[in-house]
Amino acid sequence: MSIFKRLGWFFKQEKRAYISGVFMLFLIAILQTLNPYLIGKVVDEIASDHMMVNMVIIFITILGVSGIFQYLFRYYWRVKIFGTSAKLEKILRQRLYKHFTEMDAQFYQEHRTGDLMAHATNDLNAIRLVAGQGILTLADSLFTGGATLISMFLFVDWRLTLVAMLPLPFLILSSQKIGHKIHQGFRRAQASFSAMNSKVQESVSGVRVIKTFGEESLDIDDFKRVTNDVVKANMSVTKYDAMFNPNINLFTGISYAITIVMGGMLVTNNELSIGSLVAFISYVGMMIWPMLAVGQLYNLLERGNASYDRIVNLFDQSSHIYKADNGKKSGIASDWHIAINRFCYPDAQQAVLKDIDFNLKNGQTIGIVGKTGSGKSTLFKLLLREYDQFTGSIRVGGVSIRDFDMDYYLKSIGYVPQDNFLFSTTIAENIKFADPTLSEEKVRYAAKLADIDENILELPEGYQTLVGERGVSLSGGQKQRISIARALVTDPELLILDDSLSAVDAKTEQKILSNLKDVRQNKSTIISAHRMSSVMDADLILVLDNGLIQEVGTHDQLMANQGWYYRMYEKQKLEQHLEGGQL
Repeated sequence: MSIFKRLGWFFKQEKRAYISGVFMLFLIAILQTLNPYLIGKVVDEIASDHMMVNMVIIFITILGVSGIFQYLFRYYWRVKIFGTSAKLEKILRQRLYKHFTEMDAQFYQEHRTGDLMAHATNDLNAIRLVAGQGILTLADSLFTGGATLISMFLFVDWRLTLVAMLPLPFLILSSQKIGHKIHQGFRRAQASFSAMNSKVQESVSGVRVIKTFGEESLDIDDFKRVTNDVVKANMSVTKYDAMFNPNINLFTGISYAITIVMGGMLVTNNELSIGSLVAFISYVGMMIWPMLAVGQLYNLLERGNASYDRIVNLFDQSSHIYKADNGKKSGIASDWHIAINRFCYPDAQQAVLKDIDFNLKNGQTIGIVGKTGSGKSTLFKLLLREYDQFTGSIRVGGVSIRDFDMDYYLKSIGYVPQDNFLFSTTIAENIKFADPTLSEEKVRYAAKLADIDENILELPEGYQTLVGERGVSLSGGQKQRISIARALVTDPELLILDDSLSAVDAKTEQKILSNLKDVRQNKSTIISAHRMSSVMDADLILVLDNGLIQEVGTHDQLMANQGWYYRMYEKQKLEQHLEGGQL
């Protein structure tokens, strides 16, 4: 019953709906107890030598009216109890989604997407059943069982009632034991379902890679293994779940046997009428539901408890990102000073960035180059506050970035990642994602800066073209340029391009960089790239290697140093020359 206590906040919030719904269940229970009593009276009238037709008609009329009222009351409680339980699912789902949006990168490293989706679907559904079916089962079984027992005592025979109900304590005890087993099995079943969700999500997202390497059969075998685990875990739950009905039928059968034997003796001794025995058998039949409900209730509560534990475990995890109270909402249009002494990813020992120290003056463009894994993207993650746990500081206008209002800070930065994620909507909606109210004119202006406007207009639906999931219908270059347009459309104070020109040709690259130089003279820009042509016109170029700044200077200065930058530039220049291009 602890799950009811844990959901007490919701029951208190919706107490009017639940009280009225439960009251309807109480009235139904009262009305139901009249039926066997009236049927018994009709049987006694028929069995008597002086049957009165008028009395039979009256009893039948009362039964009909009772049925109509039960129909109305049942409709009402369904609306109040089941309808209100849907509110709980909505509240928890909204809280969970909000929690997901507030969590940091570390959280998503620890939890797979499919697992989180399972929490937001299966687990929330199990909790909703507690607030709906669980309340119904508890209230209805208490009212129906209680009213039936009282009627059996008052309207039939108290001795027969006591003896017939002897199996009830054994039923409750056995149901508790089975319910405990279900709780343990359901936790394992939910965990295996989460693993299957993650597997499907990962395989569907990477289906192109799977097909390219011809690994379909291997992936299918892996999926079979995961689904076998799901079946095995659910079979364990089903095994115990299947014990409930036979368990109830066993003890119900014992009650019927007791009723027939002892009731027959009482009728034979003229201590009980035939009609009363018929009524009592009907009452025993009515007790099947409360006894069945006991088993179902334990089942529901154990499942709900297991799911609630999983949801609470997510809510208990907090973001490691510091959020300042009354954070600063101005001042990003200023000089930056990045001084990172040391940064390690969570649960890692080796530093990814060390002794990073440079200034970015307002309006400057800085280029960052280096081998794969040198720390370029990690540096951007710190600028975007995906991680706050590093020694050192990042300041804008002398103010730590941790002291800015998070929403203001992030909206002041335009970021184009290496992995260009597009939403499965239109091109226009993707570009104006940061501000859906933007006019078509501003959307097209941003697209022109990213040199994608003409390409979009050539598409059959133009800016209303649906891009498909993650932009599957577009080429890599198109996705990159749409992502750049999305970052430019709000005219951010700081623009970060993380190797965002790798999929476009040299001519398009130069046009985009030229456009950026023209329109962002008073805005700061950081460009990370593997092609030296992307950064050679920057005001300052940093060369990273193993998380350290190895070289600093302009293009001419770095060429004069004849270090890594010089060697890479000359290599790419030769490659371009051989391909008939230029650098």
